[in-house]
Amino acid sequence: MAKLNLNREPMPRQDPKVRGRNFNEVALGYTPEQAQAEASRCIQCPKRPCAEGCPVGVDIPGFIKALQDGNMPEAVKILKSKNSLPGICGRVCPQEMQCEAKCSLAKKGAPIAIGRLERFVADWERTNQEALDAPAPLPQSTGKQVAVVGSGPAGLTVAADLAKLGHRVTIFEALHVAGGVLMYGIPEFRLPKGIVQNEVNYVTSLGVELKLDSVIGKISTVDELLDSDYQAVFLGTGAGLPMFLNIPGENLNGIYSANEFLTRVNLMKGYRFPEYDTPVKVGRKVAVVGGGNVAMDSARCALRLGADEVYIVYRRSEAEMPARREEVENAQEEGIQFKLLTNPKRLLGDKENWVTGIECYKMELGEPDASGRRRPVTVPGSEFVIDVDVVIIALGTTPNPLIASTTKGLETTGRGTVVADAETGKTVKPGVWAGGDIVTGAATVISAMGAGKQAAAAIDAYLKES
Repeated sequence: MAKLNLNREPMPRQDPKVRGRNFNEVALGYTPEQAQAEASRCIQCPKRPCAEGCPVGVDIPGFIKALQDGNMPEAVKILKSKNSLPGICGRVCPQEMQCEAKCSLAKKGAPIAIGRLERFVADWERTNQEALDAPAPLPQSTGKQVAVVGSGPAGLTVAADLAKLGHRVTIFEALHVAGGVLMYGIPEFRLPKGIVQNEVNYVTSLGVELKLDSVIGKISTVDELLDSDYQAVFLGTGAGLPMFLNIPGENLNGIYSANEFLTRVNLMKGYRFPEYDTPVKVGRKVAVVGGGNVAMDSARCALRLGADEVYIVYRRSEAEMPARREEVENAQEEGIQFKLLTNPKRLLGDKENWVTGIECYKMELGEPDASGRRRPVTVPGSEFVIDVDVVIIALGTTPNPLIASTTKGLETTGRGTVVADAETGKTVKPGVWAGGDIVTGAATVISAMGAGKQAAAAIDAYLKES
């Protein structure tokens, strides 16, 4: 029996000193030789625990076996039979908490780099279309129509799955481009927009109609959609309403929500100045309040836009940070400074009402709270000031209330999220399903996709019965 290889192939990356000043993708992707070497580590265990950890049900051993055999078209076919957005998932899905966490090799060493292999297969498909078989013909139309509100990961997934089942699907997207948070929230250096557009194009190639600049709740209500040509509606509008600190000085100039900052940088192409003259005040010293992926994205964008010093201000320790480990490490390598066990007390400004600093408390960790993380406790008399001229608040988001306020009979929680069945996405309103961040609050791309797949199956069953 061959000896197990417990060390994964490293991912080639840009040098930190170089990448910290450009928006090119940080991770460069495996070469064919590296992908083959990594795939060869997979022992094809009979119980397939990795597949159990995938929210969208990808046949992980199957596509890796095809990679081992050098059969790239088969790897593409297996991967895309369950996942319509592999180029995205391979880049931003937290595999280390899901499929890779269940890999048998993780018990003794490094798990198979499933996400990196997924990215490799997706990127190979994009540049080798001529080597693939012609796509299977679309099924005969069932005559049933579904409206999908929002074109983020949940909406794209449910639309693709329903189209493959023969239903006519229309996506209504409020913005001028499709992709939702994939376009406006995740920076180019983590998820190139060309990758997102390629995945959107695949979904529309399945016959899905895409209507941009279409704000449901304004041009039509959910009830009006149901009263017209649609037998079912899926709500996948995400969570785009930012949360704030609610401390003195938060209305000073020079303070952004992460949502606004990243939208200006990504969707409005602020990172391509002067080609796009999007107004973005960068600042010389920037503080980002928060410890999640959005905080890391904001800090790393500020650095690339020219800030001299960028701080992450987080009230717990590094161990409690919700951001992916690799994103924290990338930020640290690029020179982002971490002010841990630090919590803002108030924001300071000058006579012209521009922010000049953050007065903070030092914190210490107490007993675990409801999240399972140790609760931060203020150290009395520990106030100190960080001098800054821009502050970005990255504390999370909640759903925009427009859908809930214009849809009769839709149940919501105190946080503004839509109440939906955890297994099917069905809401209490007949004919309406929901999934992704509008139900869970801000979460991961892959969890939204998983919700989309569950909802698609439930909607298909509903349409067949109606």
